[in-house]
Amino acid sequence: MIPGLAHRGYPKKYPENTFSSFQAALDLSYDILELDVQLTKDGVAVVIHDTTVNRTTNGTGHVIDYLFDDLRKLDAGDGQPIPTLEEILKMAKGKAKVDIELKQSGDLYPGLEAKVLEVVRECGMMEDIFVTSFDHYSIMKMRELSSEVELGLVIYGATPSVFPLAEQIRARYVSVKYIYLNEDFIQRCEEQGIQIIAWTIDDEESMSKLHQRYPNIWVCTNELEKWKRCVEQHA
Repeated sequence: MIPGLAHRGYPKKYPENTFSSFQAALDLSYDILELDVQLTKDGVAVVIHDTTVNRTTNGTGHVIDYLFDDLRKLDAGDGQPIPTLEEILKMAKGKAKVDIELKQSGDLYPGLEAKVLEVVRECGMMEDIFVTSFDHYSIMKMRELSSEVELGLVIYGATPSVFPLAEQIRARYVSVKYIYLNEDFIQRCEEQGIQIIAWTIDDEESMSKLHQRYPNIWVCTNELEKWKRCVEQHA
């Protein structure tokens, strides 16, 4: 298995956050699928990165303004529909862990956290997922809803201010833009038992330097075959 996160599947070769993209990541033996979740108007948890469908489908408008049946008619690339969280979890079950990033922003999606937990439990995947977000209030809400779900905080720069909250909510993961990682931050994460996820690394030189120096850091990438090659070369 490849110790890394397949960012929205394999978007360098397949439409992001689609069935073919995630299947390609599984075919390459990736340990973790990373995906983004939003809610439709009628409360279905769907896998799409943007709050609008404009960039990644042949439609226009906000995800929250679509009923699921109408959203499902859109082409998310190569004739594929926008998948539901349930569908991708079932695809990954027994094959890979899933990093579910909540695309929450304030109160954009009331009930998103509860819906995601409901789907995860129905799929029997509680032990095979962790939930992350840039919206730390959303992650705090997840902890309020469940004492067992694994949580992670997504941040842009490496900052010591993240550690008190991580301890408070028992976050096991912190995702950081890789160019901001430094020795002090990495050491603090190790001391607190936090797994670092470095995002998003796509060039082989940066992959190689990071992996050689910090082999325990997980890499989130769009270039799945490059990272796989890097890991195998330094095994």
